[in-house]
Amino acid sequence: MTQGRIQAYEKIKYALTNEPLLLTPDWKLPFKMYIDACGEGLGATLHQVQTVNDKPYKGPICFISRQLKPTEARYRARQMECLCLVLAIEEFHYYLDGSVFEAITDCNAVKSLLNMKTSNRHILRWKIAIQGYRGNMTIVHKAGNIHQNSDGLSKWELPNTPKNPDYVPTSAEPQITTEGINNTDVGTEFFEEVRESYKQDKNCHILTALLDKY
Repeated sequence: MTQGRIQAYEKIKYALTNEPLLLTPDWKLPFKMYIDACGEGLGATLHQVQTVNDKPYKGPICFISRQLKPTEARYRARQMECLCLVLAIEEFHYYLDGSVFEAITDCNAVKSLLNMKTSNRHILRWKIAIQGYRGNMTIVHKAGNIHQNSDGLSKWELPNTPKNPDYVPTSAEPQITTEGINNTDVGTEFFEEVRESYKQDKNCHILTALLDKY
């Protein structure tokens, strides 16, 4: 047996006999969020490097996965990966809000999501959804052959049923809360004052005089 096979066997044996230590979050430390998408599902896991028994230990804090909806299954690969990033941020919001974190993906296109110029309505909606994390999030690319933290979750995704904590109804569209300005309470006097101020403004009074003429 070759040395490489012996090492692989030892790694498998260790993985089968040693469960990962599930960590509780340390809010003073940065987080690492691993995301992955495939043609069937989305998966993500949240990690942190903490000191355990006087040694640095990178352990998991939380895992999520879900199946793709029929419409999502028709997305291109980069769209699936971007969707996975948004899903992970929304699900891990209570950990990530106000915290510094890395979003680690095997898709280079995700790195440009925040600055992507596109008319695609899905990507525009996702850009808005993650803007609040812009200052604290760093998107990092990791080669697919070593990006294994969430790879299994996306391929062995939980069924998209009500029993799944991440269940999304197939007919539901992601909702974005927006705030509008209601001007019904603004009195007419306010608008009259605005009109008068245009006439008194040294840059606008010539234009308003011409408009009044015609």
